[in-house]
Amino acid sequence: MKENKLNRRQFAQSVSALIGGAAMLPGLTVTIAEARQHAPRSTDGAIQIDSNENPYGPSPKARDAITNSENIACRYPDVTESRMTDAIAKYHGVSTDQVALGCGSTEILRMADTAFLVTHKSVVVAEPTYEAVLNFAQALHANPVKVPQTHDFLHDLDAMAAAANDSTGLVYICNPNNPTGTIVSKAALGKFMDRVPTSAKVLVDEAYCHFVEDPSYGSVMDWVGKYPNLIVARTFSKIYGMAGMRLGYAISTKENIRAMRASKLWSSTNEAVMNAAIVSLSDPDHVADQKQKINGTRKWLCTELDKDGRRYIPSHTNFMLIDVGGDVSPIIHSFGERNILVGRKFASMSNWMRVSMGTPDEMQKFVAALRQIVPASGAKAA
Repeated sequence: MKENKLNRRQFAQSVSALIGGAAMLPGLTVTIAEARQHAPRSTDGAIQIDSNENPYGPSPKARDAITNSENIACRYPDVTESRMTDAIAKYHGVSTDQVALGCGSTEILRMADTAFLVTHKSVVVAEPTYEAVLNFAQALHANPVKVPQTHDFLHDLDAMAAAANDSTGLVYICNPNNPTGTIVSKAALGKFMDRVPTSAKVLVDEAYCHFVEDPSYGSVMDWVGKYPNLIVARTFSKIYGMAGMRLGYAISTKENIRAMRASKLWSSTNEAVMNAAIVSLSDPDHVADQKQKINGTRKWLCTELDKDGRRYIPSHTNFMLIDVGGDVSPIIHSFGERNILVGRKFASMSNWMRVSMGTPDEMQKFVAALRQIVPASGAKAA
């Protein structure tokens, strides 16, 4: 096969053509505009508590694995992908053909959309939730069905089950949910799965599962054999501290994984992150340590917010939403002027500011700035 080579000008022209064509799709027009609007800002010296990242990064063992991967950085990751797939399969007690790898769990969501959302199919989601599934669905001309959350900021599973029908290709449940930080109990999810048509795939995104302490919560990974329409997504971006290195995966039936792999980008993973991830799976002490640190910081923050009489949504993750009493946009800007980056505005929750857990020192600076920008007397009491 003849190798196809592009120079920089040809590459730029190709990318421009791709963006131009994508902009003609109604689902991507907004996405690209938003991407331009929220172009990366300088983070030099900034407190970055805006993207639900782990401020402590990978474990020492994972860092060593990353460094050692330099010796094989010149090779394509095929062999390591096989090792990574084997490690995940053993970790979850499934076969390797029940595992799909992706460039972060975001690619996993794209693969699911591409596999199960043909034109005119619908995707059922909570409102608000992580938007990637909807963005990809729009590009596929699938029909979005947004189900408002309950008054206490939970997935309305009854309404979501009622919204799922024969035209539904995919139901997306982020558990814990982003941006609310709330959870759906395993018992409630079981009742939901029993009501949803088996023709609709149900993708449960467990990106933040490691932070949950509530005993009513439970991973549904062990239900893959029970429900053939279930897909479970995980990521190494959160508790494992590798958001910048991009690795996620899905567990499901062989048939579902085969359909998803069909749209996987070739070699979308990399040697460094997979070697670090393999080590991380066998390092439970680090997971427990990160959970204790980050949850401890969140509990401290809640105590400070309680002192001020501020309203917030109790979270089970490494982030939380705080009611600022009015439009959050100028508040976000004011934090930015203080070199503190907080989360973006969510259209359906315009009074709420999402903040990720940083280090204790960073969170103390955040609280001090919050009290200057939004004095406690101006916040709505719970």
